Amino acid sequence: MAEKQLPDKRWYVVQTYSGLENSVKMNLERRIESMQMEDLIFQVVIPEELRLEKKVDGTTKEKLVKLYPGYVFIELIVTDDSWFVVRNTPGVTGFLGSSGGGTKPIPLPPDEINPILKKAGLMQAPKIKVKVGEKVRVTVGPFANQVGIVDSIDEEKAEVTVLVEMFGRQTPAELAFDEIETF
Repeated sequence: MAEKQLPDKRWYVVQTYSGLENSVKMNLERRIESMQMEDLIFQVVIPEELRLEKKVDGTTKEKLVKLYPGYVFIELIVTDDSWFVVRNTPGVTGFLGSSGGGTKPIPLPPDEINPILKKAGLMQAPKIKVKVGEKVRVTVGPFANQVGIVDSIDEEKAEVTVLVEMFGRQTPAELAFDEIETF
């Protein structure tokens, strides 16, 4: 008999009561350990960032601010067991993208979760080894295999603007770092 193939691990969003995100995270982590779900539930994350706040007396204070109050992000493989463990954790009101009635939740696409993880400092933005003015080859999309010149680099968004020739003119194309190659 063939072994059942598990789906890939993906990121999901769980709704909680606002202000209870930390206790939901702790409860989930305890349940994952006590119910031996480490091979199905991998990370429980509350995206936060450090912000400077100006106080009334003119001084500034660093404060950790939740980027999405009332939500906890979980990386897991959805099975009946893992889904049950998360749904029945105290403080969890449900999965985002699940309409109830036993329907499985919808995972976040990588283009939505990656910027969140980067902003929270949980994922490193890819580095690029090109400079403005260098020639690169476009690897995907309508400009695939065209050679262009790097016009600007946006490290935060992990994008470059490449000038490619179209209809006899230089046309800017915004591309992800992994959509170009040097030669």
